[in-house]
Amino acid sequence: MSADFDNRAVSDWCLEHLGSPVAERTFAAGNLSVVYGLRLADDRKVVLKIRDDNARLAACTWVQRRMWQAGFPCPEPLTGPLPLGRKVASAETFLPGGEAPELADSPRLFASLLADFVTRAEGFDPQPLLRPAPAWVHWYHKEDGVWPVPDDRDVDLNAERCSVTAWVDELGAAVRERLEEVRDGACVFGHGDWDNRNVKFRDRRPLAIHDWDSVVYESEVVIIGQAAAMFEGGPTGAGASVEQTVAFLEEYQTARGRSLSDNELQLCWAAGLWVRAFNAKKFRLDNFDALGRDEAETRMRHAGI
Repeated sequence: MSADFDNRAVSDWCLEHLGSPVAERTFAAGNLSVVYGLRLADDRKVVLKIRDDNARLAACTWVQRRMWQAGFPCPEPLTGPLPLGRKVASAETFLPGGEAPELADSPRLFASLLADFVTRAEGFDPQPLLRPAPAWVHWYHKEDGVWPVPDDRDVDLNAERCSVTAWVDELGAAVRERLEEVRDGACVFGHGDWDNRNVKFRDRRPLAIHDWDSVVYESEVVIIGQAAAMFEGGPTGAGASVEQTVAFLEEYQTARGRSLSDNELQLCWAAGLWVRAFNAKKFRLDNFDALGRDEAETRMRHAGI
């Protein structure tokens, strides 16, 4: 463990908030957060997540708890975010295993499960603290320029101007303009990072949804669109193909039991294109091309841009 989260500090936190000290650390992982798998002295297995404090986190835990109580496949939250050193930590039950489904099954399985998420959460109380959304969904930000502050690096994307990404800047601006009509629209609950790192299946059945810090309270077309573009995403940010996105949108409508209008479908494509453009701009800093111009133009046509 790092100096900030040594064995004693974590064990004391678990004793105070979970009623048992740590017997063993089984794994360490994480990207924006530090994530530890722990076996407690009373033999319970838990996951501890440590990150910077944020007003969204308590609302995220609130949604996770209610989804767990509703029988949705997710870890049971054991605590909300509580101080640990200069950070905050929360604990949940350990749900191991699962895998990504076969490619042919992916659109149906991912879309149906997201529709189930949105439907189950329809009666929940509004959670305005969930807005703004994380950066990759935060198209309605108030920064100067096209791009919000990234969540995973200290850089001003609006200051990173070059001929290679000028078209991505123009694309991002056009997508923001297309989405303006849902800026103040009705919101629903969903998951803003709906891809095969966080959504696990076993034998084509949902096993566990992870990363509840990515819960969002946004327009339904934004939630659908970002998922349809990214459910085959993975760490590179490359995302789903156009054909996979088409299939996802069709399967979502079937599972949700209602058809989207032509305009709603365009807005879904626009929301997905925002995530893809944001990733393309950000990952150019790593010399990685996350969105080709031909694919971008196809998605623009679908978005009515």
